[in-house]
Amino acid sequence: MSRQERSVARLAAVQALYQMETSGAGVEAVIREFTDHRFDRDFEGETLAAADEAYFASIVRGAVERQGEIDKAIARKLATGWKLERIDATLRAIFRAGGFELLAKAAPHEVVIDEYVEIAKSFFEGPEPGFVNAALDAMARDERP
Repeated sequence: MSRQERSVARLAAVQALYQMETSGAGVEAVIREFTDHRFDRDFEGETLAAADEAYFASIVRGAVERQGEIDKAIARKLATGWKLERIDATLRAIFRAGGFELLAKAAPHEVVIDEYVEIAKSFFEGPEPGFVNAALDAMARDERP
């Protein structure tokens, strides 16, 4: 698969994790919705970018399966007194997807961090992309042998 298809899969995974958290939908239902209705479909006359659908599903499933482990790793990187629940739901979804990829070692950590920082930039104009960079970089350093 191309790099762009993986990038689209990562963005969709963040959106799916956010949707699951805010709606209470289950993992398989959300994956099915994305594969049936969002990928490779026309939207307002334009075809959406192709995604690596298998990679998307693996990130979403993996982030859900390992959420406890990922959340603990993220929480260790937060400022004293901050709790994960206080962070914006979109940021939690970015951390969970990126955290899963770092733990799974499915791609080089530099690529994973860069991709999720870019995703954060598409949602936030403030300090959040820098926060994503710092937290995922610290998680990656913790995961290195």
